[in-house]
Amino acid sequence: MELQETDSSSSPAVRFGEELRRMRRSRHWSQAELGRRMGYSHGLVSYIERAKKPVTLKFAVAADRVFDTGGTFKELWRRISNASLLEGFAEFVEAEARCRKLRTFELGVIPGLLQTSAYASALEAASVRRGAITQEQAAGRVSLLAGRQRILDRDSPPIIHAVLDESCLLRTVGGATVMGAQLDHLLMLADRPNITIQVAPFRLGEQRPFLLPVVLLTLPDRSVVGYAESHSRGHLERGRESVASWEEDYDHLKVESLDTAASLAMIRAVRKELQ
Repeated sequence: MELQETDSSSSPAVRFGEELRRMRRSRHWSQAELGRRMGYSHGLVSYIERAKKPVTLKFAVAADRVFDTGGTFKELWRRISNASLLEGFAEFVEAEARCRKLRTFELGVIPGLLQTSAYASALEAASVRRGAITQEQAAGRVSLLAGRQRILDRDSPPIIHAVLDESCLLRTVGGATVMGAQLDHLLMLADRPNITIQVAPFRLGEQRPFLLPVVLLTLPDRSVVGYAESHSRGHLERGRESVASWEEDYDHLKVESLDTAASLAMIRAVRKELQ
């Protein structure tokens, strides 16, 4: 028996359900018939059409196969997965993919582009345990990060300058084994000619110019945009005066932080303590 229509909404999950229902009805299939063709129960089809259960990538691929939609449902699933990201982050990712130079300052955790898969997975698993996101959304975030990291291996990779607050090194994520591998990964990346890593030690105290993480992206047209996050949203800053102020603060941070040799020595020392 058919269930009532779901009210229209901007929710990606609702959009997925509406499109699934529309395609099913265009073929005059019942929910049971669609479920049979996809290899799922009619009950699950009903729940997903009403956005009452999370959509999995496997379900989206099956829907594309049955309706021969060439990836439409997979793209809708991607939007559902990305809906768990901070507001403004998708816009930042698009700019990041085009950048020629990236300068970043991070607090507490290793910057995403420099993370190992195990380290990133440990962070997302913690979000799942807290109930902040679903397991499917966690998998989507890790997959998105892997895609972002491909810019490091392209033919002309961007220049990367990362300043890590000392807390990034001392906060063990995923246990000693995962954290040790992450620190090894940082040392390996630092050997690349386009990547510079510095550490901002705790002793900087109030001299540290940034209270929150920040990223500065130099785009192909040589314009610079900044990105910063609060707990609930991200913001891509394009104002020239604001970005110029961020750049000035970043230059100050580089000068006050440990030089490259001392920074790598600190990473090695923290790594040794994990053994």
